[in-house]
Amino acid sequence: MTEVYLDHAATTKLSKEALGAMLPYLLNEYGNPSSQYSIGERARKAVTKAREQIAAALWCSPEEIYFTSGGTEADNWAFELAVSDERTGQILVSQIEHPAVRKKAETYEKAGLRVERIPVDENGIIILSALEKMVGPDTRLVSVMTVNNEIGTIQPIQQIGTLLHQKSPQTLFHTDAVQAYGHMQLDPHRSYVHLLSASAHKFGGPKGTGFLYIEKSVKQRSLLKGGGQERGMRAGTENVAGIVGMAAASRQAYENLDMRSAYVQSLRDYLIERIENEIPFVRLNGSRINRLYNNVNISFSYVQGKNLVAMLDMNGICCSGGAACSANKSEPSPVLMALGIPKKIAQGGLRITLGEDNTKEEMDYTVYCIKKAVQQLRENNPLYSRFSEYNLHHWSNG
Repeated sequence: MTEVYLDHAATTKLSKEALGAMLPYLLNEYGNPSSQYSIGERARKAVTKAREQIAAALWCSPEEIYFTSGGTEADNWAFELAVSDERTGQILVSQIEHPAVRKKAETYEKAGLRVERIPVDENGIIILSALEKMVGPDTRLVSVMTVNNEIGTIQPIQQIGTLLHQKSPQTLFHTDAVQAYGHMQLDPHRSYVHLLSASAHKFGGPKGTGFLYIEKSVKQRSLLKGGGQERGMRAGTENVAGIVGMAAASRQAYENLDMRSAYVQSLRDYLIERIENEIPFVRLNGSRINRLYNNVNISFSYVQGKNLVAMLDMNGICCSGGAACSANKSEPSPVLMALGIPKKIAQGGLRITLGEDNTKEEMDYTVYCIKKAVQQLRENNPLYSRFSEYNLHHWSNG
């Protein structure tokens, strides 16, 4: 059976460039970067070079990049830096944040901080006027993801940063850029972002590696106690191979960004057009304009998304009903619900995220399989049968 991978928001294939960069540090160059002899020094230089490459992509200083085990750790660390040991003040997060941010905020809420959710419009875009009213003198942190992991909506990060810089300069601004880094240009300094999270496996790097950008003015606080790694901020021997692989993937992603994004977006638009034209009762979720180039999120009425995902899997198509982190939950996506989508429609959500290896032929095959699966699922749904009979009778009687 042919496998069609359409879940690049969940993870991406390790790029050849990343693998090639990693292999020496998995085999012969296995030294500890903290060691003083030659093999350790070479590993240390490799980590330093990788830090410089990541920083260059963000137009920032290498001293502002701290390596982590991934996006979740980076998100949690950002909150720790903003809140510290104090349990007073306000935290603002958007309604549609990743669970790594949403659940971390909830822990502070239980500890006594005021946590408020910034509303979004029907496209999943932050309502700036609401944020402006919510932020105050005791707002310690605002966290808004750059690109939503389910619906692909791109937030106006520079506008948010400018608003906070002008109205509440003491407030730290964090953005979860896990879905954005390697897929669009980012400039935290220009956007007044203090903290930015990223994860290597979302842009062709290895799993288990990421980083947190910490702007120089942010008061430092170590995440892990122990040795002096990451300038004393995160103890533990560095994952040299992972860090080097992430830097190589980053370089490759940004060197080919324009060409890759144009090609993948053409596939995305073709897929959306065919689905909307050939399958009735569908809804595109998220913004049509402010949307990451590879994201398709569509709800199919009278269909359960998890059943659709299972049927597509039987035809070799890999996609999801929402975020990979929430794939085992039966409830509709909280992201879709935040957009004001009725529960019955939200339950039929399907997320497809494309990559540069996908082809137009795969899009045609995917549409064929979706049409077949949706038709079968709807035929087995009594509500759809009654709906169809009513409309047929209503139409035939004028």
